[in-house]
Amino acid sequence: MDFETNFFLHHYYLGMFLPIDSLFSTQGIMVMLLASYGLAMWMFLTSAPKVYTIMVCDLEIARQFYQGLLELPVAEVPLHYYYNYERTLGTEALDSLYITTPSPTTAAAFRNSDGLWYQLKRNAQLHIIAGASYGHKNRQRHVCFDHECLEDILMRVQSRRLKYKIRRNQPLNFLVKDIEERVIEMTEVNN
Repeated sequence: MDFETNFFLHHYYLGMFLPIDSLFSTQGIMVMLLASYGLAMWMFLTSAPKVYTIMVCDLEIARQFYQGLLELPVAEVPLHYYYNYERTLGTEALDSLYITTPSPTTAAAFRNSDGLWYQLKRNAQLHIIAGASYGHKNRQRHVCFDHECLEDILMRVQSRRLKYKIRRNQPLNFLVKDIEERVIEMTEVNN
């Protein structure tokens, strides 16, 4: 076989398995665009930080605790975060022990506050919002839906050598004292 025939047959067989004309058709270009969009979305969502949410009684006391005592760095709101996300988590089904009945001032503060954002770990952020009720003896109560989040906070409390007391492991519940000797109750809520 001469070179031209061999070259022609090689490309002919390759063309049977890889139809170049249909690849560059309108349908082929749309498929390539959709595949690249899907890949870009997958890369974006897998690199987005995990967001843990904690509801607190008082945002200013929470700021002093998380930013001051625990020395968590302030974080930017992640791009994948949707406004009002926490309010759709099913908090209406929670026991009144954890959530206050909204008074006009509490409801306004809850609606108008975006809360506080902190970097908890390399790829995990902490979002602090208002809305929890005060605990026994007017303790500051911090309510969380995620066990892993509270474990990370407990490790941070232990590493800062703050006074704490574990009350229960399942669901996790512990007390910690801040600089002003206020008792903060960290409570995990099962959904």
